[in-house]
Amino acid sequence: MKATARVPKMRFLTALLAALALVGARPARAQSGSGPIAPRPGQAPQTAPQQGRQTEQSIRVRVNLVNAPVIVRDSKGELVLDLEENNFRIFDNGVQQKIEGFDVGGAPLSVVLVMETSSRIQALLPAVRRTGILFTETVIGENGDAAVIGYDDEIRRLQDFTADHDAIEKTVSNLKQGSSGTRLYDALSTAVRMLETRPDARRRVIITVAEAQDGGSETKLGEVLRDAQLANITIYSVGLSSTAAQARGEQKNAGAPSATPPGVFGAPGIPGTPQTPTTQTQSGGGVDVMSLATWIVQHVEATVKERPLEVATAATGGLYESPVKDSAIEKAIDDIGGELHAEYSISYRPSTMSSGGYHEIRVQVIDARGLNVRSRPGYYIGAPGA
Repeated sequence: MKATARVPKMRFLTALLAALALVGARPARAQSGSGPIAPRPGQAPQTAPQQGRQTEQSIRVRVNLVNAPVIVRDSKGELVLDLEENNFRIFDNGVQQKIEGFDVGGAPLSVVLVMETSSRIQALLPAVRRTGILFTETVIGENGDAAVIGYDDEIRRLQDFTADHDAIEKTVSNLKQGSSGTRLYDALSTAVRMLETRPDARRRVIITVAEAQDGGSETKLGEVLRDAQLANITIYSVGLSSTAAQARGEQKNAGAPSATPPGVFGAPGIPGTPQTPTTQTQSGGGVDVMSLATWIVQHVEATVKERPLEVATAATGGLYESPVKDSAIEKAIDDIGGELHAEYSISYRPSTMSSGGYHEIRVQVIDARGLNVRSRPGYYIGAPGA
C-alpha cells in the first residue's frame, strides 16, 4: 500500500516542477522579442531603423508632383483655350518629363487675398474695399474658397478659408486703415503657410493688392518664393499705383507713369522669351525681372530692391497688374480671374528630383500658330534650413 501511494505523489511532483519550468520560461521569451535579436554566427547585428526612415523620407520627396500653371496667348494677346495634352512638352532641368496630370481651368481654387491696409494707401482704400464681389464672382467662383489677410506693421488673419461669398465680401468691405508699416514679405509668408494646408487637389493662389514696398519684414522675399514654388503656389498681384495716390495728394514719392498704354510693348523683350502681358514689364527700366526672380530664389538671403511684386509673380507663373485709376483696379482683378479660369495645369513627377539646387522648368507648346507661353521658371531643392 505504501509503495503504491508514493508513485502518484512522485508523478505529481514531477508534473508540478515541469509546469513551473514552463511558466518561468515564458517571460524570458517575451523579453527577448522586445529588444535587438542577437545575431547568429557570421551575421551582422541589427541596426536601428533610422536609416530606413530617412530613405522613406527621401522617396516621398522624389515622388512629389510638381505643378506648372501655364497661360497661352495668341499673337493678339487673346487667351488660347483649345489645346490638348499632346500639344504640350514639359522639361525639368532640360529632361523631358511624363505628364501625369492635365487640366484646363477646372480644379477648384484656394485663394489667399493679401490686402495692404497701410495708411500709405489711404486714398486708394475706398476703391480696394469695393473689390470683394469681384474676387468672389470673377476669381473664386462657385467651387473655390478664400482667406483674407490684412497687413501694415502687423499681419492680421481677417478671414479664414471659407466658401461663403458674403463673408469674404464683408471682410474686404470692412478693411480698416492701419499704421504706416509695410510688412509685405511677412504677409506673403503667412499666406504661403495657410495655403500649404489646403488639399493638393486644389489650385493654390495668392493675390496681393498692395504697393511694391516692404519695410520691417523678418522674412526674405527669396524664402517666400522658395516655399511658394515647392508648395505649387502662384502669386498674382494688383500693384497699387503710387502715381494714382499722388494724384489724390496723399503720397509724395510717386513713380513715373508708363510711357505706353496697357498691352503695348514699350521695350524689347528678354532674349529668347516671348513677349506676353507679364514679360512686357519684366524688361522695362533695364531690370530683367525673370532672371532676377530665378536669382533671388537661388540666393535666398539676398535683398530685392526693385520691383518685388513683379519678381514674385514672375517666379511663380502669375501676373502683375499695375492699375492707375480706380476702375483699372477692377479690370486688373477681372483679368486675373480670366487667366485663372483659362489656365492649363500640368503636373509631373520629376525624374531629376534627386538632384538638389535649382530646377528649371520649361514648357513647349506644339502648335503652328506661334503662340506665347508663360509658366513658372522653376523651383529650388535645398537641405533643410538651406
